[in-house]
Amino acid sequence: MAERRLLVLFGSQTGTAQDTAERIGREAKRRRLRCRVEALDSCDVANLIHEPLVVFVCATTGQGDPPDNMKMFWRFLFRKNLPAGSLCQLDYAVLGLGDSSYPKFNFVAKKLHKRLLQLGGNPLLPVALGDDQHDLGPDAVVDPWLMALWDKILALYPLPPGLEIISPNVCLPPKYTLHYLPEDSPHPKSDLLQLAAPQAAPCELHPFAARVLSNQRVTAQSHFQDVRLIEFDIAGSGITFSAGDVVMIQPQSCPEDVQQFCQLLRLEPHRHFVLEPTEPGTPLPPLLPQPCTIQYLVTHYLDISCVPRRSFFELLAFFSTNELEREKLQEFSSAQGQEELYSYCNRPRRTTLEALWDFPHTTCAIPADYLLDLIPRIRPRAFSIASSMLAHPERMQILVAVVRYKTRLSKPRRGLCSTWLASLNPEQGDVRVPLWVKKGGMKFPADPATPVIMIGPGTGVAPFRAAIQERVALGHRGNCLFFGCRHKSKDFYCQTEWEELVTKGLLTLFTAFSRDQEEKVYVQHRIQDNGRLVWELLSNGNAHVYLAG
Repeated sequence: MAERRLLVLFGSQTGTAQDTAERIGREAKRRRLRCRVEALDSCDVANLIHEPLVVFVCATTGQGDPPDNMKMFWRFLFRKNLPAGSLCQLDYAVLGLGDSSYPKFNFVAKKLHKRLLQLGGNPLLPVALGDDQHDLGPDAVVDPWLMALWDKILALYPLPPGLEIISPNVCLPPKYTLHYLPEDSPHPKSDLLQLAAPQAAPCELHPFAARVLSNQRVTAQSHFQDVRLIEFDIAGSGITFSAGDVVMIQPQSCPEDVQQFCQLLRLEPHRHFVLEPTEPGTPLPPLLPQPCTIQYLVTHYLDISCVPRRSFFELLAFFSTNELEREKLQEFSSAQGQEELYSYCNRPRRTTLEALWDFPHTTCAIPADYLLDLIPRIRPRAFSIASSMLAHPERMQILVAVVRYKTRLSKPRRGLCSTWLASLNPEQGDVRVPLWVKKGGMKFPADPATPVIMIGPGTGVAPFRAAIQERVALGHRGNCLFFGCRHKSKDFYCQTEWEELVTKGLLTLFTAFSRDQEEKVYVQHRIQDNGRLVWELLSNGNAHVYLAG
């Protein structure tokens, strides 16, 4: 009989596609299939020719782009020299996750489906196009599509004689078991961030621990929004970047939340443990030292401040010893309960930690082994780099608006990364931030004669500050900036810097301060007022136009 094995590959930017891929993995295990779930860039693409059955789960990002963790796969798959029948032994299905408010809705999934077909693959089902805009979210498409998929797969690979599908009422084993080490065993100091090896450029798996040099508030104290200009020391990191590039920052949870989480789950923060995969061949989570403390796990790895997904409530229901709590958890994880879940979680942006507070009987019964199945890892955050290496060698600056807003919950919502960054005080010693650089989508013209029109209201001005510093250092003229904010006196970022460049004739600056007069004035009004100049630069100067929000 053919080997009953399934490979689930995902391309995920925010974690939704990964969450869905892991759900498919769990459902496969219930159907007694051997199943691996991996990011597309973690698998060896050349081995696809040996895989009988693959499900692809892909998000689409930006303007129809593949997510970061499938970019290498994408380049390989679209190579011109791949033979037409190379995947003729492959049965496959593609599940796309997208947002129909974007013009290139689910572009990656559609294009992948078509390409696999060209290479001889045999589709089990039409491509599924999950839509964030649907009232019930992508699950409105995913749920029925998965039911059809399992029918197809079980027809091709029937259950072995004498085996049943594992009931949805039975909890599957955890991905890892957590073994506590004896209190008195010696431990290496694992909590220090390892500095990236100097020979390799820093990346997600090997970030560089950059020292914070300054953390300056650039809005008036009376202004509602706290915006920071933060400078890092990147000397010796091997990092290089140009204008338009992006820095990725790996944030951490605040100590109060970590303490609350440990109290709720009755965990001892300073206990050391090692992880062991339940199934041989499962890799250990990268970025977690072995041995590790509970405190390190909760501070640096588990995202206790993210809005929990449906799968969180599904797993939580298994541990519930309280009937009322279990019924509510089961409702949240059912297809019918999705609207209810949306108004409980997504609309008010309730965090995982807050949800655990609401189910106290269940929370104190969560086995530590399941922590990594229950709570996703903290994802890195992207910031436009706001400085140029030509103006500030061995330094990097970012402009950060601290995210804080109200929902119907009594406590204001806070952005995990921006709140953490704002709290860092370099005067209190050696403060470090794990980071690495990614190429950005903006490229500035190499020809010094080409003028550049930059429209950057608010913190959207960050990449243009890098571009202007770089262009001025290279002697490029024709720098035109439209900047907008609320008040000249409160949130006019980098005002003195712009004014000096204007005085030297190196920058043309147009400002819109929306609240400084009766009628609101925005950057688009300033563009209209200066329409003749803008048209002159475009028609005669062949200017490039850039917009950042």
